This record gives sequence, structure tokens and C-alpha cells, in this order.
Amino acid sequence: MIGPPANTRVWLVAGCTDMRKGFDGLAAAVQTTLAANPFSGHVFCFRGRRGDIVKVLWFDGQGLVLLAKRLERGRFVWPQASSGGVTLTSAQLAMLLEGIDWRMPVRPHRPDLAA
Repeated sequence: MIGPPANTRVWLVAGCTDMRKGFDGLAAAVQTTLAANPFSGHVFCFRGRRGDIVKVLWFDGQGLVLLAKRLERGRFVWPQASSGGVTLTSAQLAMLLEGIDWRMPVRPHRPDLAA
């Protein structure tokens, strides 16, 4: 995925979204659910009912970009809230799209180099 600029906010839209929606339907969902402007340049993520599909909507300055990803195994980790949204960092978005639990990432043990 071509990454958005560093100061871009990433929003997860809580609850389930109808994955049949396209550009216009998801933009309308951003306006109604988050009361946000879908053309602001922020990234908006939506998850389907089964949890194995996510759609990402982003305005890059010229037009809307829609990315869809389906996991072959497992489910995308999503907030438990039924309405509203949650903000993520770009690193958390990358983990989310890889199917990693972005809420509590585990850092591998690093040996003590001073000893």
C-alpha cells in the first residue's frame, strides 16, 4: 500500500460494516458514524461482520483510494465498541493489515549487551 503522509490520522470505524459498500457508501459511513470529512486525508478502516475482510478508505488529494484485504486464516482485531471510532498510529495500521494484534504487540526479548 502506498503510505499516507506521516501526520495522517488512522481511524477504525467501530462495529460491522456492510462490505458491499464502495467509495460513496463508505464515505457516507464516515460522515454519519464519525462525523468526519472523508476528504480530509485521514485513513478510515472498516471491518465486515465475519471479521476476515477489512476495507481502507483514504483521500490522497486527487481522489479516493479504496483498499480491501481478506485474511485466508484468522480475523482482524477490532475494538469491542459498537459505535464511534478508535485512532491508530501508522505502525498499528501496518500490524492490523498483517493480521497482528495491534493492541498489545509483544516485543521480542533483547539480550543484555552490557554483560
